[in-house]
Amino acid sequence: MTRWMLTLAIAAGLSACAASTPDGGVANYDALKAARDKCAAQGGTLTLTDQGDARRIDAYTCERK
Repeated sequence: MTRWMLTLAIAAGLSACAASTPDGGVANYDALKAARDKCAAQGGTLTLTDQGDARRIDAYTCERK
């Protein structure tokens, strides 16, 4: 029983680290600023995709000018 609970706790801890972004993909000010700056450095403009959820950072794309 104890081994099973330990295994479950380790699995839960590792799954928490599996997020693709440190803030869980939320499009907060810092995430949007970083994405906008990176896009501008590549010569593009950060825009929200069609049907995109403005609260999710993965709903934004870098479009070339």
